[in-house]
Amino acid sequence: MWDLGGQTSIRPYWRCYYANTAAVIFVVDSTDRDRLETARKELHMMLKEDELVDSALLVFANKQDQPGALTAAEVSKALGLVELKDRSWSIVASSAIKGEGLTEGLDWLIDVIKEEQM
Repeated sequence: MWDLGGQTSIRPYWRCYYANTAAVIFVVDSTDRDRLETARKELHMMLKEDELVDSALLVFANKQDQPGALTAAEVSKALGLVELKDRSWSIVASSAIKGEGLTEGLDWLIDVIKEEQM
């Protein structure tokens, strides 16, 4: 498992970690409406990479404990997740600070990876 930052200066290095990737976990700050379009573009561009074409996608709509946070459904719409037709994906409302949603999301991901390996 690799934890790659989302800063502009780090994004070009993401592809160095794509080989043999079974899943991508994409964490979105649900309170940062201004960066959702950038997140959408980067996510869709990343998922078009050959090495990731078969990878499952788990999106954490994080910071749900914060006032004004978008719901998971709103984040899903902003990221255009319904456009992902040939990929297993899920979005989970989460709060990393409170530990909410993390187990649910990771349990889903484990099940999907196990199923795809059969």
